[in-house]
Amino acid sequence: MAYRRTTYSKFVIEDLRRQGSEHDPELAALLNEMQRAGKLIAAAVSRGALDASGALVTTSVQVAGAPPEKLDQVANQILIGATEWGGQLCGILSGAMEAPYAIPAEYPRGRYLLVLDPMEGAGNLDVGLPVGTFFSVLRAPEGVTDALPEHFLQTGRQQVAAGYILFGPTGMMVITTGAGVHGFTLDREAGAYTLTHPNMRIPDRCADLAIDTAIEPHWEAPIRRYVAECTQADAGPRGEVYTMRWVDSLVAALHRILVRGGVCLIPRDTRAHGKGGHTHLLYEANPVAMLVEQAGGAASTGRQQILDVVPEDIHQRTPLMFGCTRDVRLLERYHAMHDSGEALVFDAPLFKTRTIFRTA
Repeated sequence: MAYRRTTYSKFVIEDLRRQGSEHDPELAALLNEMQRAGKLIAAAVSRGALDASGALVTTSVQVAGAPPEKLDQVANQILIGATEWGGQLCGILSGAMEAPYAIPAEYPRGRYLLVLDPMEGAGNLDVGLPVGTFFSVLRAPEGVTDALPEHFLQTGRQQVAAGYILFGPTGMMVITTGAGVHGFTLDREAGAYTLTHPNMRIPDRCADLAIDTAIEPHWEAPIRRYVAECTQADAGPRGEVYTMRWVDSLVAALHRILVRGGVCLIPRDTRAHGKGGHTHLLYEANPVAMLVEQAGGAASTGRQQILDVVPEDIHQRTPLMFGCTRDVRLLERYHAMHDSGEALVFDAPLFKTRTIFRTA
């Protein structure tokens, strides 16, 4: 098929050209540098434990809120090195650094901000599960040449592009510039990402549910009701059999939903010491939400669409529910009922006896 011969570089240029004067060559150049970084990270990931020397790690990077992983550092360095010099950026926010990265003085400044999660799901590398890089592009405020933390505090609606780079059995890049979602597979022999998944769409109906049931005691009532209905299979109010698909990798969950459909819930944690959610808003939830909405799905906190959340901190966390629009809207309705004081009455043997089997 003809689209298989379309490279990522060619597609990005033509896609932005089709959208008209709002997009410029600087954005195309920046997105193409992300492709180069993706190839380098893919090579590092593919070596796994074979690369035991640590030779790629040349600087120390402090991970926000957690000790650094070796590959987090490698990916962060590659991404910064690939994008800092080109003149498209005036700042980079990375989940692997406490503060925004300042573009070195010797490089020209541009009008964009780059937001990164260099290696989401890195803890899964030793068991061979997919991991990935999330990225989001924002416009810098007018006149800003050296970005400060407050310049990154923009809603997800203000993103001009977003995507992820998947490192797994195959390498992929999936992007949106505001006109649909498109996936590119890494042809390792040719050294190029090639269009293989044009116009990705999330099915209207879903039968796959991803949620970490280990923290069920800390879910809010709306989440308990929804999951209880799903686990009742075709005998319950959902009227269909759901399959549980939880894997502790957000990028893997998103990719599955874009390809096959479903819904993923990373809900609010009610524990007093919790942070309200487990997903970082700026460099995880926002790019996820832009991709999902562009693919015909929905992304929500349960009470508000993710793309409308006004950030207050660069490392802010949020609940995240995304995927099939029908189910995400139902979850929002259950949250609204709960908040209004309406009782959520439901039959949930899963959460009465701590077993998935009904008792006599």
